[in-house]
This record gives sequence, structure tokens and C-alpha cells, in this order.
Amino acid sequence: MISFEDFIPEEGVPIYWQVVRHIKRGIVSGQVADGDEVPSRRVLSALLGVNPNTAQKAYAMLEEEGLMVSHTGAKSTMHLTEEQVQAVREQLLESDATAVVTSLKQMGLSKDEALALIEKYWE
Repeated sequence: MISFEDFIPEEGVPIYWQVVRHIKRGIVSGQVADGDEVPSRRVLSALLGVNPNTAQKAYAMLEEEGLMVSHTGAKSTMHLTEEQVQAVREQLLESDATAVVTSLKQMGLSKDEALALIEKYWE
């Protein structure tokens, strides 16, 4: 079962989007694997204290991407191929890297200053 114990909501970001990103980060890190069971929509909404429609929207997005399979009256599971895992990894890396670079540029850092900062915090 996919865990949401370490899920920390971000202010200003729709919860359904955060749920999708949480699951995708789990996929990339190896914590979420093919065949893993997904909490029901009701269970997820209770865990996060959100409307069940929010959980439904997140799960619908994952289903549209082909990452999750739901069956009426049965448990929903992750459906992951190696190609999908790699595509999710690339998607997250591009999104996160773009956000960091944009933020550093907005703060007026040069490329060399940004790289030095990354090096400092990498360790």
C-alpha cells in the first residue's frame, strides 16, 4: 500500500496536484512499484482531510497517464513499466530543475554563483 505518512501539504498548491507529485516522487525513488495498492479514494480523503472529489481528481490524472489502474469495486493498483518510470523521472527532473533555475535567476545569481550554491548544499 502506498504510504502518505510523509505527505506534507504545501500552501498555494492544489492538493490533487500534490498527491500526484507525491506518488510520482515515490515512483522515481523506488518506494512505489508496479502492482502496489493505492489507498481507496475515501481512505485517502480521510488521511489528508480533504474532499473525496480531490482524491478522485488525483487518481483520474494518474489513470489518464496510464500509471494507475482502477476497477469498480476492486482495489486500485499502480501499473508501471520501466519506460513509464523513466518518463516520470525526466518529467520531475525537468520541472524541479526549471523551478530552481528560475528562482536563482530571479534572485540575480550568476550561473557560477548558482553552481557554487548547489555544490555547497549538495554535500
